[in-house]
Amino acid sequence: MNDQYLIPANSKKSMLIFGVFNVTDLIIFGSGCLLTFILLMILDENTIKHAVIILLPALITGMLVMPIPNQHNLRTFIGNVYNYFSNRRTYFWRGWCMRNGK
Repeated sequence: MNDQYLIPANSKKSMLIFGVFNVTDLIIFGSGCLLTFILLMILDENTIKHAVIILLPALITGMLVMPIPNQHNLRTFIGNVYNYFSNRRTYFWRGWCMRNGK
């Protein structure tokens, strides 16, 4: 052997549940489904409007944990966009060619 290894690009998927979700995603989606189930038991859905309102928690949490390309899911994408626009975007260079700003 020549000690050359090929690491697959999706090697971190094995750390996820079903290759897509982490524990936080499942807790968020599970709580939305549980709330929808409780609303189904409590409320009377006699119109389409009421049925949509009852299904909203499961739909919203399902959209938040839905995988999207180049991100883990929509929840992390929203967090990245928020951090980009809310944090300081002035970057100070510190590298091997500069000694403490002098």
